[in-house]
Amino acid sequence: MAKKGRAARARTASSVDGLEFALDRGSPIPLYYQFARQLESAIEHGTLAPGDLLGNEMEIAARLGLSRPTVRQAMQSLVDKGLLVRRRGVGTQVVHSQVKRPLELSSLYDDLDSAGQSPATKVLRNEVLPASADVAAALGIPEGGDVTVLERLRLTHGEPVAYLCNYLPAALLDLDTARLEATGLYRMMRAAGITLHSARQSVGARCATAEEGELLDDPEGAALLTMRRTAYDDTGRAVEYGTHVYRAARYAFEFQLLMRA
Repeated sequence: MAKKGRAARARTASSVDGLEFALDRGSPIPLYYQFARQLESAIEHGTLAPGDLLGNEMEIAARLGLSRPTVRQAMQSLVDKGLLVRRRGVGTQVVHSQVKRPLELSSLYDDLDSAGQSPATKVLRNEVLPASADVAAALGIPEGGDVTVLERLRLTHGEPVAYLCNYLPAALLDLDTARLEATGLYRMMRAAGITLHSARQSVGARCATAEEGELLDDPEGAALLTMRRTAYDDTGRAVEYGTHVYRAARYAFEFQLLMRA
């Protein structure tokens, strides 16, 4: 009974301005890491929103019953991830949550929406142009054939996350700009009866150009994640070719790896 009582006392639930944090003081997992992970989860799920203030380290340490170095280490780990920022005279503030996207055939809009990230879209270009050689090869159409070129800025909580450039066969479907700003491209495809089946995709990284930095509210040379994808419908027809760039501080791809038998 005494051992069980000690274990119960070791695990405590504390709060910071109404948020509950279950800290297991008998666990081999460091307390700073437990606090950091739960704080990160609150940011990811929108419990803590961009702009929310967390108070200073001494106040948080007192409320949680932790040492100030433990709180500082936890919060610094989230500052390093770009989720928190320290502002002189203001305190520690939530900046945004990082978007974590699984590598599967889904749209960024759908992923953000299902994660409660309040996606918004600004259409920068929506016009029909002759296909370049690489676009024609990806879509399996003659070079110079008509393609719809879409350039969009995807935002969450009012901040840019990704710059998306997509090419589709011009006769595939009507891509109304107002609808594109109200919903996702793949949702419009599904509504038009197009069944997406598979895709070829590559993921990479590079530095932002000056133009990309201006669009994404990042400095020139900031780290970007890149994705290139050709999507096919259930008849094997190429229906979309996209080249996308994402702010690395706000975005990550998640992989599930299996051991080969």
